[in-house]
Amino acid sequence: MATDTPSSARHLVIYEIFVRNHGPHGTFADVTQDLPRIQKMGVDIIWLMPIHPIGKIERKGTLGSPYSISDYRGINPEYGALADFKALIEKAHQLGMAVMIDVVYNHTAHDSVLVAGHPDWFHQTEAGVPVTTVPDWSDVIDLKHPNDLLTTYLVDTLKMWAQVGVDGFRCDVAPLVPVDIWVKARHQVAELKPGVTWLAESVHASFIIDRRYRGLPAASDGELYQAFDLTYDYDIWPVWQAAVLGEIPLSRYLDLLQYQDCVHPMNSVKMRCVENHDNRRIMDLAGSTNQGLAWTAFQAFNKGAFLIYAGEESAEEKTPSLFNTDKVNWGNYSLQPFLTRLALLKKDAVTIQGKFALLECSAGIQAVWSGEAGCLYGVFNVSQGAGEIGVQLVDGVYTNLLDDTQLTVKNGQMDMPSSAAIVRGPLAGSLRLFLSELL
Repeated sequence: MATDTPSSARHLVIYEIFVRNHGPHGTFADVTQDLPRIQKMGVDIIWLMPIHPIGKIERKGTLGSPYSISDYRGINPEYGALADFKALIEKAHQLGMAVMIDVVYNHTAHDSVLVAGHPDWFHQTEAGVPVTTVPDWSDVIDLKHPNDLLTTYLVDTLKMWAQVGVDGFRCDVAPLVPVDIWVKARHQVAELKPGVTWLAESVHASFIIDRRYRGLPAASDGELYQAFDLTYDYDIWPVWQAAVLGEIPLSRYLDLLQYQDCVHPMNSVKMRCVENHDNRRIMDLAGSTNQGLAWTAFQAFNKGAFLIYAGEESAEEKTPSLFNTDKVNWGNYSLQPFLTRLALLKKDAVTIQGKFALLECSAGIQAVWSGEAGCLYGVFNVSQGAGEIGVQLVDGVYTNLLDDTQLTVKNGQMDMPSSAAIVRGPLAGSLRLFLSELL
């Protein structure tokens, strides 16, 4: 893992925004106006999906995907001007939040400003026509790495945005770009602006295998940690989705979750979430609201940073289109108090100083954070079971930190919560002894 990784990376709360769909007009100004509300949720970083001009040739939908970029150094006029973007950054900084932007260095729009002057920077057909290496991505063409001049241009672009005030980069399909380019970019940006956060959209295992089979670059998550603070948990995402849908035993997902700890570098950080712009909303994927809440609570409690996708606080069920205006239903923030409590628990002294462990459980998921600062014990009813369950807590009455309800443990048993419960210890003797040996 990169040596200048922020020590608090696993406690970050990130909020993803598609500017086009945010607020009444879909502008930087709308986002700026909403920043105080977002900050109150406990958000550390706002991540803006690509803010650059969108290509017109072969675009999908009416407005096109923000990931089909025509100018890495420009601002999408839909959103406002550079001055508006700088005002957004300034307001976020005043509120104690950082601003992360999307970086898309695997591909550009067909009408990128780079095409005319640098056709050799792209993958081409035998006829010399720029082309994508992923047929489904018909609205883009792929950059061909490595190329020293191209790398210099891309790294200089990141340095430019750091000077504008950007505090982090979320790098789209990062494994498709050679890792040494990311290492170089991180090093040079750090010389200009230390402490920038780097998030890699690492990809599904099946995608990596397919790329490698075709002789194309595809780095593993472990390799990406040479340059990045955080990676996606797409390496086990399909298994998680299958567990949510009840298509596989829950234990299979939990086994892979623990397996991540031995296949990735020590102290590496995963970004956990239950939804993002490429995947179904949890309130659509889950079988019920309570199941959706249980999974949300677990992934926030889980070891790693936590992502909130704009609209999640409104219990949205629809994943917005990338290609047309598709507004989130703002105003009814029914889940904001719930997400706020989860975000604050990421900053609890126990989760900062302690260690995380998954516990054996025949129903739902149980997990614990434990250390010198105490214990946080979570019960997550992701399978929507009912009745009493065994827990490894000392008998007594506890307060559920998610809703302030009272929970009673008697003879090592408690009622299964309808969605999730997180309480402060003390732990039962055998578990306390086991965890003390980990510290």
